[in-house]
Amino acid sequence: MKYLAELKEGDRISDVYLCKHKASAVTKNGKSYENVILQDKTGTMDAKVWDPNNPGIDEYDVMDYIEVVGDVNSFMGMLQVNVKRIRVCREGEYDPANYLPVSEKNIDGMFKELLGIIDSIQNPWYKAILESFFVEDQEFAKAFRMSSAAKAVHHGFVGGLLEHTLSVTKLCDYYCTAYPILKRDLLLTAAMCHDIAKVKELSSFPTNDYTDDGQLLGHIVMGSQMIAEKAALIPDFPHVLLTQLQHCILAHHGKYEFGSPKLPALVEAVALNYADDTDAKMETFKEILKSSAGTSDWLGYNRLFESNLRSTKIDF
Repeated sequence: MKYLAELKEGDRISDVYLCKHKASAVTKNGKSYENVILQDKTGTMDAKVWDPNNPGIDEYDVMDYIEVVGDVNSFMGMLQVNVKRIRVCREGEYDPANYLPVSEKNIDGMFKELLGIIDSIQNPWYKAILESFFVEDQEFAKAFRMSSAAKAVHHGFVGGLLEHTLSVTKLCDYYCTAYPILKRDLLLTAAMCHDIAKVKELSSFPTNDYTDDGQLLGHIVMGSQMIAEKAALIPDFPHVLLTQLQHCILAHHGKYEFGSPKLPALVEAVALNYADDTDAKMETFKEILKSSAGTSDWLGYNRLFESNLRSTKIDF
Protein backbone atom coordinates (compact mmCIF):
# COMPACT_ATOMS: atom_id res chain seq x y z
CA MET A 1 0.00 0.00 0.00
CA LYS A 2 0.98 3.61 -0.41
CA TYR A 3 1.04 5.31 2.98
CA LEU A 4 -0.47 8.75 3.46
CA ALA A 5 2.89 10.30 4.32
CA GLU A 6 4.18 9.20 0.90
CA LEU A 7 1.43 10.93 -1.08
CA LYS A 8 2.03 14.10 -3.06
CA GLU A 9 -0.11 16.49 -5.03
CA GLY A 10 -1.31 14.95 -8.29
CA ASP A 11 -1.24 11.33 -7.09
CA ARG A 12 -4.14 8.99 -7.85
CA ILE A 13 -4.76 6.60 -4.94
CA SER A 14 -6.49 3.25 -4.82
CA ASP A 15 -5.73 1.86 -1.37
CA VAL A 16 -7.29 0.84 1.94
CA TYR A 17 -7.38 3.36 4.81
CA LEU A 18 -9.11 3.65 8.15
CA CYS A 19 -12.04 6.09 8.23
CA LYS A 20 -11.07 8.07 11.33
CA HIS A 21 -13.81 10.71 11.01
CA LYS A 22 -16.88 11.37 8.89
CA ALA A 23 -19.22 14.35 8.94
CA SER A 24 -21.86 15.67 6.56
CA ALA A 25 -21.63 19.26 5.41
CA VAL A 26 -23.20 21.66 2.91
CA THR A 27 -21.49 23.97 0.42
CA LYS A 28 -22.40 27.64 0.06
CA ASN A 29 -24.53 26.57 -2.89
CA GLY A 30 -26.51 24.13 -0.75
CA LYS A 31 -24.91 20.98 -2.12
CA SER A 32 -24.27 18.16 0.37
CA TYR A 33 -20.82 16.64 0.75
CA GLU A 34 -18.86 14.68 3.37
CA ASN A 35 -15.74 15.62 5.32
CA VAL A 36 -13.62 12.52 5.97
CA ILE A 37 -10.32 11.96 7.76
CA LEU A 38 -8.32 8.99 6.49
CA GLN A 39 -5.72 7.36 8.73
CA ASP A 40 -2.85 4.94 8.48
CA LYS A 41 0.21 4.40 10.66
CA THR A 42 1.99 7.40 9.11
CA GLY A 43 -0.73 9.88 10.06
CA THR A 44 -4.00 11.31 8.81
CA MET A 45 -5.24 13.21 5.76
CA ASP A 46 -8.39 15.16 5.03
CA ALA A 47 -10.64 13.87 2.28
CA LYS A 48 -13.78 15.18 0.62
CA VAL A 49 -16.64 13.15 -0.87
CA TRP A 50 -18.23 15.79 -3.07
CA ASP A 51 -20.93 13.48 -4.41
CA PRO A 52 -21.98 11.12 -1.57
CA ASN A 53 -24.95 9.86 -3.63
CA ASN A 54 -22.64 8.55 -6.34
CA PRO A 55 -23.32 4.78 -6.84
CA GLY A 56 -19.57 4.26 -6.46
CA ILE A 57 -19.72 5.43 -2.84
CA ASP A 58 -20.63 2.52 -0.56
CA GLU A 59 -22.37 3.03 2.76
CA TYR A 60 -19.55 3.41 5.27
CA ASP A 61 -19.03 4.65 8.81
CA VAL A 62 -16.37 5.84 11.23
CA MET A 63 -13.79 3.15 12.07
CA ASP A 64 -14.55 1.21 8.88
CA TYR A 65 -11.60 0.15 6.76
CA ILE A 66 -12.40 1.53 3.32
CA GLU A 67 -10.84 1.16 -0.10
CA VAL A 68 -10.56 4.69 -1.46
CA VAL A 69 -10.11 5.74 -5.06
CA GLY A 70 -9.39 9.43 -5.52
CA ASP A 71 -7.02 12.21 -6.44
CA VAL A 72 -4.62 14.01 -4.13
CA ASN A 73 -4.71 17.79 -4.38
CA SER A 74 -3.64 20.76 -2.28
CA PHE A 75 -5.94 23.19 -0.50
CA MET A 76 -4.53 26.11 1.50
CA GLY A 77 -1.15 24.41 1.60
CA MET A 78 -2.47 21.08 2.93
CA LEU A 79 -2.91 17.84 1.01
CA GLN A 80 -6.39 16.35 0.77
CA VAL A 81 -8.07 13.61 -1.23
CA ASN A 82 -10.89 14.21 -3.70
CA VAL A 83 -12.71 10.88 -3.30
CA LYS A 84 -14.28 9.25 -6.35
CA ARG A 85 -15.14 5.79 -5.01
CA ILE A 86 -15.38 4.07 -1.61
CA ARG A 87 -15.76 0.37 -0.85
CA VAL A 88 -16.02 -1.05 2.67
CA CYS A 89 -13.42 -3.80 3.14
CA ARG A 90 -13.96 -7.20 4.73
CA GLU A 91 -11.81 -8.60 7.53
CA GLY A 92 -8.74 -10.19 6.01
CA GLU A 93 -8.36 -7.54 3.32
CA TYR A 94 -6.23 -5.34 5.56
CA ASP A 95 -3.66 -5.57 8.35
CA PRO A 96 -4.77 -3.38 11.31
CA ALA A 97 -1.12 -2.74 12.20
CA ASN A 98 -0.81 -0.61 9.06
CA TYR A 99 -3.40 1.86 10.34
CA LEU A 100 -2.21 2.80 13.80
CA PRO A 101 -0.06 5.94 13.80
CA VAL A 102 3.08 5.17 15.80
CA SER A 103 5.86 7.35 17.19
CA GLU A 104 8.90 7.59 14.94
CA LYS A 105 11.02 7.10 18.07
CA ASN A 106 11.69 3.77 19.74
CA ILE A 107 9.09 3.25 22.47
CA ASP A 108 11.21 0.85 24.52
CA GLY A 109 14.16 3.23 24.33
CA MET A 110 12.09 6.22 25.43
CA PHE A 111 10.60 4.34 28.37
CA LYS A 112 14.06 3.17 29.47
CA GLU A 113 15.23 6.79 29.35
CA LEU A 114 12.27 7.87 31.47
CA LEU A 115 13.08 5.18 34.05
CA GLY A 116 16.66 6.47 34.13
CA ILE A 117 15.41 9.93 35.04
CA ILE A 118 13.27 8.42 37.81
CA ASP A 119 16.43 6.81 39.21
CA SER A 120 18.00 10.27 39.40
CA ILE A 121 15.29 11.67 41.69
CA GLN A 122 16.73 12.23 45.18
CA ASN A 123 13.55 12.95 47.17
CA PRO A 124 12.38 9.52 48.45
CA TRP A 125 8.69 10.52 48.51
CA TYR A 126 8.61 11.74 44.93
CA LYS A 127 10.67 8.78 43.79
CA ALA A 128 8.18 6.45 45.49
CA ILE A 129 5.28 8.16 43.67
CA LEU A 130 7.01 7.76 40.32
CA GLU A 131 7.95 4.14 40.91
CA SER A 132 4.39 3.36 42.02
CA PHE A 133 3.19 4.42 38.57
CA PHE A 134 5.94 3.54 36.13
CA VAL A 135 7.60 0.53 37.80
CA GLU A 136 5.13 -1.20 40.11
CA ASP A 137 1.86 -0.61 38.22
CA GLN A 138 2.43 -2.71 35.11
CA GLU A 139 -1.08 -2.13 33.77
CA PHE A 140 -0.61 1.64 33.94
CA ALA A 141 2.92 1.45 32.48
CA LYS A 142 1.67 -0.55 29.49
CA ALA A 143 -1.21 1.86 28.85
CA PHE A 144 1.14 4.84 29.22
CA ARG A 145 3.56 3.43 26.64
CA MET A 146 0.80 2.81 24.09
CA SER A 147 -1.33 5.95 24.58
CA SER A 148 -1.44 9.14 22.58
CA ALA A 149 -1.05 12.58 24.13
CA ALA A 150 -4.12 13.98 22.38
CA LYS A 151 -7.04 13.15 20.13
CA ALA A 152 -5.63 15.64 17.64
CA VAL A 153 -3.33 18.70 17.59
CA HIS A 154 -0.08 17.05 18.76
CA HIS A 155 1.37 13.62 19.56
CA GLY A 156 -1.84 11.88 18.46
CA PHE A 157 -0.18 8.51 17.89
CA VAL A 158 0.82 5.31 19.70
CA GLY A 159 3.69 6.26 21.99
CA GLY A 160 2.75 9.93 21.75
CA LEU A 161 2.07 10.31 25.47
CA LEU A 162 5.46 8.81 26.33
CA GLU A 163 7.26 10.89 23.69
CA HIS A 164 5.62 14.13 24.89
CA THR A 165 6.21 13.36 28.57
CA LEU A 166 9.87 12.56 28.00
CA SER A 167 10.38 15.74 25.98
CA VAL A 168 8.71 17.90 28.63
CA THR A 169 10.76 16.23 31.36
CA LYS A 170 14.03 16.82 29.51
CA LEU A 171 13.12 20.47 28.92
CA CYS A 172 12.41 20.82 32.64
CA ASP A 173 15.74 19.18 33.47
CA TYR A 174 17.46 21.81 31.34
CA TYR A 175 15.49 24.57 33.09
CA CYS A 176 16.89 23.32 36.39
CA THR A 177 20.46 23.82 35.18
CA ALA A 178 19.67 27.29 33.81
CA TYR A 179 17.56 28.43 36.77
CA PRO A 180 18.88 26.97 40.06
CA ILE A 181 15.87 28.44 41.90
CA LEU A 182 13.87 25.46 40.63
CA LYS A 183 13.47 22.36 42.81
CA ARG A 184 14.50 19.61 40.41
CA ASP A 185 12.78 16.70 42.17
CA LEU A 186 9.45 18.50 42.32
CA LEU A 187 9.60 19.82 38.76
CA LEU A 188 10.70 16.55 37.15
CA THR A 189 8.18 14.52 39.12
CA ALA A 190 5.45 16.92 38.02
CA ALA A 191 6.70 16.74 34.42
CA MET A 192 6.57 12.95 34.38
CA CYS A 193 3.11 12.97 35.98
CA HIS A 194 1.50 15.98 34.32
CA ASP A 195 -0.41 13.95 31.71
CA ILE A 196 -0.71 10.57 33.44
CA ALA A 197 -4.51 10.68 33.28
CA LYS A 198 -4.43 10.78 29.48
CA VAL A 199 -4.59 6.97 29.80
CA LYS A 200 -8.11 7.51 31.22
CA GLU A 201 -9.11 10.58 29.24
CA LEU A 202 -8.63 8.95 25.85
CA SER A 203 -9.66 5.50 24.66
CA SER A 204 -7.13 3.14 23.14
CA PHE A 205 -6.36 2.99 19.43
CA PRO A 206 -7.72 2.86 16.83
CA THR A 207 -10.57 4.87 18.40
CA ASN A 208 -8.41 7.35 20.36
CA ASP A 209 -11.42 9.41 21.39
CA TYR A 210 -12.57 11.02 24.64
CA THR A 211 -14.01 8.64 27.22
CA ASP A 212 -16.96 9.60 29.44
CA ASP A 213 -14.53 10.33 32.29
CA GLY A 214 -12.41 12.36 29.92
CA GLN A 215 -15.40 14.47 28.90
CA LEU A 216 -16.79 14.90 32.42
CA LEU A 217 -13.57 15.33 34.41
CA GLY A 218 -10.58 15.77 32.09
CA HIS A 219 -7.00 14.63 32.49
CA ILE A 220 -5.94 17.51 34.76
CA VAL A 221 -8.47 16.77 37.50
CA MET A 222 -8.07 13.00 37.14
CA GLY A 223 -4.29 13.33 37.22
CA SER A 224 -4.44 15.16 40.55
CA GLN A 225 -6.75 12.44 41.87
CA MET A 226 -4.40 9.69 40.72
CA ILE A 227 -1.47 11.37 42.49
CA ALA A 228 -3.49 11.61 45.72
CA GLU A 229 -4.53 7.94 45.50
CA LYS A 230 -0.92 6.76 45.12
CA ALA A 231 0.30 9.04 47.92
CA ALA A 232 -2.37 7.63 50.24
CA LEU A 233 -0.76 4.20 49.86
CA ILE A 234 2.66 5.51 50.94
CA PRO A 235 2.82 5.72 54.77
CA ASP A 236 3.37 9.23 56.18
CA PHE A 237 3.60 10.89 52.77
CA PRO A 238 4.22 14.59 53.60
CA HIS A 239 1.15 16.72 52.94
CA VAL A 240 3.13 19.73 51.70
CA LEU A 241 4.94 17.63 49.09
CA LEU A 242 1.62 16.24 47.88
CA THR A 243 -0.07 19.63 47.56
CA GLN A 244 2.88 21.16 45.73
CA LEU A 245 2.94 18.27 43.26
CA GLN A 246 -0.84 18.40 42.78
CA HIS A 247 -0.66 22.16 42.24
CA CYS A 248 1.82 21.70 39.40
CA ILE A 249 -0.54 19.19 37.79
CA LEU A 250 -3.60 21.41 38.26
CA ALA A 251 -1.84 24.49 36.87
CA HIS A 252 0.13 23.02 33.97
CA HIS A 253 -2.12 24.48 31.26
CA GLY A 254 -1.35 27.92 32.62
CA LYS A 255 -4.68 29.70 32.18
CA TYR A 256 -8.32 29.12 33.11
CA GLU A 257 -9.36 29.39 29.46
CA PHE A 258 -6.93 26.59 28.60
CA GLY A 259 -8.50 24.25 31.16
CA SER A 260 -6.33 24.83 34.22
CA PRO A 261 -8.35 24.73 37.48
CA LYS A 262 -5.55 26.79 39.05
CA LEU A 263 -3.11 29.41 37.80
CA PRO A 264 0.59 28.70 38.45
CA ALA A 265 1.60 29.88 41.91
CA LEU A 266 4.89 27.97 42.28
CA VAL A 267 7.92 28.67 40.12
CA GLU A 268 8.00 24.94 39.26
CA ALA A 269 4.41 25.19 38.02
CA VAL A 270 5.40 28.10 35.79
CA ALA A 271 8.32 26.13 34.38
CA LEU A 272 6.15 23.07 33.74
CA ASN A 273 3.53 25.17 31.95
CA TYR A 274 6.10 26.62 29.56
CA ALA A 275 7.81 23.28 28.94
CA ASP A 276 4.47 21.62 28.19
CA ASP A 277 3.42 24.46 25.88
CA THR A 278 6.78 24.50 24.09
CA ASP A 279 6.77 20.80 23.29
CA ALA A 280 3.12 20.81 22.22
CA LYS A 281 3.64 23.75 19.86
CA MET A 282 6.88 22.45 18.37
CA GLU A 283 5.34 19.04 17.70
CA THR A 284 2.24 20.68 16.21
CA PHE A 285 4.35 22.76 13.84
CA LYS A 286 6.37 19.67 12.90
CA GLU A 287 3.18 17.77 12.07
CA ILE A 288 1.85 20.71 10.02
CA LEU A 289 5.08 20.79 8.00
CA LYS A 290 4.87 17.03 7.52
CA SER A 291 1.24 17.24 6.36
CA SER A 292 2.06 19.95 3.83
CA ALA A 293 4.59 17.60 2.19
CA GLY A 294 6.37 20.59 0.68
CA THR A 295 3.41 21.60 -1.49
CA SER A 296 3.66 25.25 -0.48
CA ASP A 297 5.91 27.57 1.52
CA TRP A 298 2.81 29.13 3.08
CA LEU A 299 0.94 26.59 5.21
CA GLY A 300 -2.32 28.43 5.93
CA TYR A 301 -3.87 29.94 9.03
CA ASN A 302 -3.62 27.90 12.22
CA ARG A 303 -5.86 28.63 15.21
CA LEU A 304 -3.34 27.38 17.77
CA PHE A 305 -0.68 29.83 16.57
CA GLU A 306 -3.18 32.49 15.46
CA SER A 307 -1.06 33.04 12.39
CA ASN A 308 -0.66 32.13 8.74
CA LEU A 309 2.31 29.79 9.02
CA ARG A 310 5.26 29.52 6.65
CA SER A 311 7.97 26.99 6.04
CA THR A 312 11.58 28.18 6.42
CA LYS A 313 12.70 25.97 3.52
CA ILE A 314 15.05 27.96 1.30
CA ASP A 315 16.15 26.89 -2.17
CA PHE A 316 19.48 28.34 -3.40
